[in-house]
Amino acid sequence: QVQLVESGGGYAQAGDSLSVSCAASGRTIVGYAMGWFRQAPGKEREFVAAISWHGTVTWYADSVKGRFNISRDNAKKTLYLQMNSLKREDTAVYYCAARLGASYQTYYTETRDYEYWGQGTQVTVSS
Repeated sequence: QVQLVESGGGYAQAGDSLSVSCAASGRTIVGYAMGWFRQAPGKEREFVAAISWHGTVTWYADSVKGRFNISRDNAKKTLYLQMNSLKREDTAVYYCAARLGASYQTYYTETRDYEYWGQGTQVTVSS
């Protein structure tokens, strides 16, 4: 069992940077592929970024590629998302997710692929 708790987020102006973190408890995250998703009001939850359990492979949604960076520290059991050049359309509740990875390089981009989810943290970007 993995419990995930997001933190960070908040308010930012367009063009600013913000970061969110996801702390895991209950057990190690070694072996768990992880990802970030977001959900804006009235929209479905969408993929943002993913990382393999070893941290060697990452993948991004086209909408955030080049602006966001996903990383992890397995020793600290923490997942990070650094968000740069924020846009109004980045406004959403951000969720972290985890599941056992098939290999040290495997990552996942679909909500149905993940077993564990955090409660979410709000990110609001104003112009």
